Amino acid sequence: MTADTVFHICDRSAWNLAKTSGCYEGSDLDRRDGFIHFSTREQAVETAALHLSGRQGLVLLEVDADALGGALKWEESRNGALFPHLYGTLPTGTVRAAHDLPVGPDGRHVFPENF
Repeated sequence: MTADTVFHICDRSAWNLAKTSGCYEGSDLDRRDGFIHFSTREQAVETAALHLSGRQGLVLLEVDADALGGALKWEESRNGALFPHLYGTLPTGTVRAAHDLPVGPDGRHVFPENF
């Protein structure tokens, strides 16, 4: 499985810190699991709904998967689907865009237009 773009959702404050240091270390969950959790475009909305519902102050990172090289592994996860996992830190230079991810009135995150 491959995709040229993968997505990660994190706290805006963590992303701001990463921009200062040059790399994102991952969330507490990522560090506990030993890799940074990513999703494909098709998986990102469900990931947000299942794991981050109603949580404010998030950002959606759009990442160049090819730039991550062999550190990005595709592994079976939810419902047997393959998910991208990054074994290592995320260099901020591989992030193509960071989109605010506000919470709508229904408690679900509002993804960027045309997502």
